[in-house]
Amino acid sequence: MIFSLCEIFFAPQCNGGNILVLPVDGSHWINMKVLLEELHARGHNMTLIRPSTSWYIPENSHLFSTITVQIQEHSMDILDVFIEEQMRAQREGASLLTLFKITKSYFSMVTKGHFLWCDAITQIFDNPEMVKSLKDSSFDLVLTDPGVGTGVVLAKYLKLPLVLNVRWITSGEGHFVLAPSPFSYIPVPGSGLTDKMNFIQRVKNMLFHSIIWFQEKFLLGPIYDAICEKYIEGGCDIVSLLQDADIWLFRSDFVFDFPRPTMPNIIYIGGFQCKPAQPLPAELEEFVQSAGEHGVIVMTLGTFIHALPKEVAEEMASVFATLPQKVIWRHKGERPVMLGNNTLMTDWMPQKDLLGHSQVKLFIAHGGTNGVQEAIYYGVPVLGIPLFFDQYDNLIRLQERGSAKILKLADFNGQTFKESIEEVLYNDSYRQNMQKLSRLHRDQPMAPMDKAVFWVEYVMRNKGASHLRTEAYTMPWYSYYSIDVVLFLVTVVTLIPLFIFATVTVLCCTRKQKAKSKLN
Repeated sequence: MIFSLCEIFFAPQCNGGNILVLPVDGSHWINMKVLLEELHARGHNMTLIRPSTSWYIPENSHLFSTITVQIQEHSMDILDVFIEEQMRAQREGASLLTLFKITKSYFSMVTKGHFLWCDAITQIFDNPEMVKSLKDSSFDLVLTDPGVGTGVVLAKYLKLPLVLNVRWITSGEGHFVLAPSPFSYIPVPGSGLTDKMNFIQRVKNMLFHSIIWFQEKFLLGPIYDAICEKYIEGGCDIVSLLQDADIWLFRSDFVFDFPRPTMPNIIYIGGFQCKPAQPLPAELEEFVQSAGEHGVIVMTLGTFIHALPKEVAEEMASVFATLPQKVIWRHKGERPVMLGNNTLMTDWMPQKDLLGHSQVKLFIAHGGTNGVQEAIYYGVPVLGIPLFFDQYDNLIRLQERGSAKILKLADFNGQTFKESIEEVLYNDSYRQNMQKLSRLHRDQPMAPMDKAVFWVEYVMRNKGASHLRTEAYTMPWYSYYSIDVVLFLVTVVTLIPLFIFATVTVLCCTRKQKAKSKLN
């Protein structure tokens, strides 16, 4: 009885909200799930819309109730084909033909994926009972990952405040539709550039932006335009819907990213999924400790890679076998023949807990956002082997700060792999630079997760955050860039001298005529 009274009087008070969630599957789901766990712990109720073909999002969970929509084709099958094509093209080496192949397969994959999701969300719009149920649920807001735009469209349809758990949107990196983004020093995703560009690099940056513009304007834009025209009163487009979002919970920060202009409704929560490392399972701890003074190397290429090309996996295994370090390798493919006794191969690992272990000396990774942020948090230097999407751009940011080295798949062989490992392991500047980034990342007045939850609850309390949105998005381009003002001023400056000249000319002519009349 006394314990119950203590719970009532001393437990933190929480007014639970009602949140509609539309996540993106795969590694994006990892980010969303971490946030949902925290929101659930703080008393919020959540309903989640998931695809029938989801490979990570469960249908039954204590965190949320679910609504399952039917997807015609398994998106993992589309992604597997894309990944296989990407790795094959990269092994062929850098060329215009390779770039064309990679871009073509990427456009095909993303267009099909967005089309399937848009087709699925129309199942909700065309179901009056489902629409009534959603409206009667009195949701406080929609929380979505705008890597797929259906959650953004649904928020507009239901006229609910919108919070984005974001770094990537339908057409690339989120900043580019929200904040001023000069191409002179802000690298476009996919360009592989830094914020220090020479003239040729700035030309390249502009060309890569044209690829993103093409994707937005001609590939994905029309898919969403069709839904907006059919279901949203007055019509809309995906970019304007994104710009209308109340809060952007941005999975990045300026310890990792290059400095750039931003907006007041962008809240940076980079590394929000990171926590102090927990003890390892007993058998894994024993393996890690057996490494002694040489330490441990952790390797994973992310959730999407089921198997590397066989020749690549064999070369990796043979190199690992020659090292004095112990290696923990997350690998789902066929077991390499050359695998050494010092290598533990597994299809799953507690990645964060391993990176936080004092014995881990090197992280070999593909450069996904989660892995990069976790490497920064725990201060572990990285050897990056980027494969697709944003991975090269993520790694270039670490390499620019001296805390990572990049080894492209096209340059990969046993010798380059071993040399790269030894460089990062035995050149202490990599570890020192990464630990400096770790100190900077942790030196914040408020933990990123607390920031994320605060702003979600802020939107609930205030029924949105429209006061943080700029009106720049509603201006025509010639007003935004003040072209009309410049033309007006140029006209005024030009007309005044002409008026003065004309006046003087008229006066002079009049004076001459008067003088001539007197003479006559």
